[in-house]
Amino acid sequence: MPDLPFDAADPRLAAAAWSRLVEPGDPAAGALVAHLGPVDALGWLCSAARVGTTARGGRPWEQAVSRWLPRLPGLDVRRELDTLDRLGGTLVLPGEEHWPAGLDDLPVPPFVLWVRGDPAALHGRSAAVVGARAATTYGQRVAADIGLGLAEAGVAVVSGGAYGIDAAAHRGALAGEGVTVAVLAGGVDRLYPAGNAALLESVLASGAVAAEVPPGCAPSRSRFLARNRLIAAMTGATVVVEAAWRSGALSTAARAAEVGRPVAAVPGPVTSMASAGCHRLLREGAVCVTDAAEVRELLAPAGEDLPAEPAVQPGLLDDLDPVAARVLDALPVRGAAPVASVARTAGLDPAQVRAALGHLELAGRAERHGSSWRRPRVRA
Repeated sequence: MPDLPFDAADPRLAAAAWSRLVEPGDPAAGALVAHLGPVDALGWLCSAARVGTTARGGRPWEQAVSRWLPRLPGLDVRRELDTLDRLGGTLVLPGEEHWPAGLDDLPVPPFVLWVRGDPAALHGRSAAVVGARAATTYGQRVAADIGLGLAEAGVAVVSGGAYGIDAAAHRGALAGEGVTVAVLAGGVDRLYPAGNAALLESVLASGAVAAEVPPGCAPSRSRFLARNRLIAAMTGATVVVEAAWRSGALSTAARAAEVGRPVAAVPGPVTSMASAGCHRLLREGAVCVTDAAEVRELLAPAGEDLPAEPAVQPGLLDDLDPVAARVLDALPVRGAAPVASVARTAGLDPAQVRAALGHLELAGRAERHGSSWRRPRVRA
């Protein structure tokens, strides 16, 4: 094995090294580490480096080694760990106390998580709230309301720290004095985007900022897409609040569906292109949600944490038999009417009307006024 400047037999250092060596979601690296463990997998790679390999013939393992080897010379993951330590961060490995168990459902889970803030924020009941960066006022208001409602109910809000819907969801959770987690596409030493640095500092104080790549790594398009799978897997459900037809938030929803998590979408105006992606999800079977209570329903076991039924004023004719309903409907809205007049209006026999009026009077739904009848006066 080529000499490495760190103890490659240390499982923590070896796992951290793999997060530096390969790009997130690399299937060959995931299979190798899953089969051998990070220490033996790193030893195998160093042996391959000593022997030498090329990608001749397009062989998958030769191709894999060829793309990993350029990062092997000078690899010293202790530098990144020192940076994390200076930031007060934590390295979390699979199987440890604060590891989000849902990540193990991914075809290629991360090798480690680099975390700033409270690592305990990474596990427990949580929901992903994601959406467009170029969000409308409507989308931002809904995202903030959902974030607030989830936080007040003790549900952690997980998003990507981006502009638009992500930021609104984080702000809502902070307003509810709850836990929120931002999963970044780059290293946790660089709070990205810079325009949200103050918000992400607040997220750190309330929950955590996490990444699968070490400090010093820059965000890139491929890393954003890989990051989305973490948001989807580490939470109990994914809610897309606002998304255009080809929004990146739809990739989070797709990854959630792949690992068996509920996917929900918030409907928007049918004329809004900003909601076209949400409407597409709804047509494809996503659950329609409009508030935090409906999101919590997705997180709970069947029959638990159901949203309260909205209060509905009873209708005028509710719970009445057909004759009583016709009599009540025939009573004047203003003034009063004798039985004969009510019978003509209702098209009923006067005896039927008198019997029905007696029952309606007992129920408080009709009242006598001299020899006439009227509906009860509504008192303010």
